Amino acid sequence: MVLNRITVPVEKNEKSQFCFGVNPVAEKLRSAPREIFEVMIVKRGHPGAALRAIDGEAKRQGVPVRYVEPEILDRLAESGRHQGVVAKVLSYSYHSFSDLLQELSSESEQDCILCLDGLTDPRNFGALLRSAEGAGVRCVVVPKDRSVGVTPAVVKTSAGAVHYLRIYRVANLRHAILALKKRGYWVIGLDAEARESLYARVYPEKLVAVLGAEGSGIRPLVKKECDFLVSIPMRGKMTSLNVAVAGGVFLYELLRRSGQVG
Repeated sequence: MVLNRITVPVEKNEKSQFCFGVNPVAEKLRSAPREIFEVMIVKRGHPGAALRAIDGEAKRQGVPVRYVEPEILDRLAESGRHQGVVAKVLSYSYHSFSDLLQELSSESEQDCILCLDGLTDPRNFGALLRSAEGAGVRCVVVPKDRSVGVTPAVVKTSAGAVHYLRIYRVANLRHAILALKKRGYWVIGLDAEARESLYARVYPEKLVAVLGAEGSGIRPLVKKECDFLVSIPMRGKMTSLNVAVAGGVFLYELLRRSGQVG
């Protein structure tokens, strides 16, 4: 294998961002290779099997590959754990919420739509996206303000799951939820203070699942639009779970109830 050992740094512009880590880059190559400008791999004597596989797949897809010094990857990943590979990709393009509403007006419907009310920690957001994708959720709605967007750290934490989801960023989450209710969806919110257990409720087929921010939970105005609120039973000394963990429990219970497991 001939290695291109160019070491000139690359810069991001408003139309690009950096995706780093073995799994996120590999998933991006599989899901949307045309959105990759180039792949940069750490320059060292003998790249591991995972990096060689990325090199081969990138070249097979016609994506430029170059080998660079470790310091360049460190800088591009902003000290994140890049595992020896960074890809310069097209900036994440959020889907249009109006398109989702149009889709729901047709014969095609989503089983469960996830709404995240004001998450600010990229690691929690990424972990939730990974759980959502694993549970079969395809659509995620987030607010534009006071909420983390799809950043490189989010892509990394999601292990590339973000590439298989449609994420909608809306100006007003409450209005978005109301629009979904008009399409026949029921809204269930996960609230640590709710008296009803997640496991005691019988759920309708068309669901909007709402999770709140770390610490503060679902905002009051959004909570008022929930048709019912449930909590995860806690049997230990702690009274609540990390939002990413709670979200995983929540989504997989909804999946189990839907009869799509087993």
